[in-house]
Amino acid sequence: MNKELLTLEPQSLWTRFAEICDVPRPSYHEEKIREYLVEFAKKNNIEYTVDKGNNIIMRKPATEGMENRKTIVLQAHVDMVPQKNNDKVFDFTTDAIQPYIDGEFVTADGTTLGADNGIGISAILAVLESKTIKHGNIEALFTATEETGMDGANGLEPGVLKADILLNLDSEEEGELCIGCAGGLDFNATIPYESIKLQNDEFTGFELEITGLKGGHSGIDIILQRANANKLLARFLKNTQEKYGVILSHIDGGSLRNAIPREARATVAVLKRYKNAFKKAVKKYEALYNKEYAGIEDHIEFNVTPCACPKKCIDLFDQCNFVDAIICCPNGVVKMDPSIPNMVQTSTNLARVVSERGRFHISALLRSSVDSEKEDLALNMKTVLELANGRVKLSGGYQGWAPNPHSVILKTMSDGYENLFGKRPSVGAVHAGLECGIIGGKYPEMDMISFGPSIFHPHSPNEKVDIASVGRFWQYLVYTLENAPSL
Repeated sequence: MNKELLTLEPQSLWTRFAEICDVPRPSYHEEKIREYLVEFAKKNNIEYTVDKGNNIIMRKPATEGMENRKTIVLQAHVDMVPQKNNDKVFDFTTDAIQPYIDGEFVTADGTTLGADNGIGISAILAVLESKTIKHGNIEALFTATEETGMDGANGLEPGVLKADILLNLDSEEEGELCIGCAGGLDFNATIPYESIKLQNDEFTGFELEITGLKGGHSGIDIILQRANANKLLARFLKNTQEKYGVILSHIDGGSLRNAIPREARATVAVLKRYKNAFKKAVKKYEALYNKEYAGIEDHIEFNVTPCACPKKCIDLFDQCNFVDAIICCPNGVVKMDPSIPNMVQTSTNLARVVSERGRFHISALLRSSVDSEKEDLALNMKTVLELANGRVKLSGGYQGWAPNPHSVILKTMSDGYENLFGKRPSVGAVHAGLECGIIGGKYPEMDMISFGPSIFHPHSPNEKVDIASVGRFWQYLVYTLENAPSL
């Protein structure tokens, strides 16, 4: 445990967060964090259950004099996005996150911090173990595998929760109240390819690598128009494959479906007579990309390294099909919301591109607050990939969360923020998937709101959380519980 975090306030929250950083919890590897939560419940004599969706539900009765308040469920997800810098040796399934204080922030050494949603988990645990906070009946819902498909929320059964109000602690800008979110859809495609043998005396081998991109959350950060490493690499291949006799042997770009791709790599064969011109072309495109993304990206690195000439490469016709598909596939903001300033309505993130065993695998995450637009975008992308001889599978669809501006808890929390901090909070929706949409579909009468501390660059190794904002978030949460609406 990093004891430096224990000097921060509120100490109870930061103590739990420091402990959680020691517990591996990437998506689909959440056994240890569930064990931690169960042990916490047992130690504090808190009622708990583990449901069929691997969610953990804890219950704490109202404090004396608060029995007439509406029951509130505090909700956070237990998994985190496992992203690391290329030079960082780290295993998310076994190693502890290494958090440290960096000025006004807490961040991690070369990996995602897991403040998304570890701060939310920690806040709930601090409430549950508190002997001084006044509150009505509380249900705590710790959901499983949110980051890669919202499995826990999808597996939650109707009727399990008894609460009237849900406070989702998974927002990432303090001072904002989220009352709506986008729905999402997973897009996966495969394109078959044939392999060919090369006349190695005519070719030389190179490793291509694009790095240094900021990446980020594919929903919240998509409006920032950051570069997509997969698109940059495909663009280079499109413009050089015929000119320099470039033949692709292997490609591997991006990582998770909900993270903007920061890196992409390829192994290629190039006609020997063009090897010097090819190396100059790489540096030319590096300069071009940095010029185009000036003010958005800090510095894009595009490197070329000689390697052994690959013995097998991808058939040139199949290569061209694939490159054309990546070039034409939509990526980024598709449409802005006409009714909410600076709010993305529909987007897509071309998250993953890899070649293996005779197939290109392509993954994307589509988001929209309008279901019909999400379906139209899926049709658009499906058509592009099918023209390239691809097969497409759509899965993991989840609905959005429609805002309710007349929400009782919204009024309570808007007034509360002004009472605490002297100004009204901003209220809006977020272009990201929140579990509120799925939970709301199962509990349509439940009043819901989402809020949290300020977390920057989630889903990337640059993730950091503002320390002061955590203090305000905690103060706000306690105030909300103590002033919950009456029955």
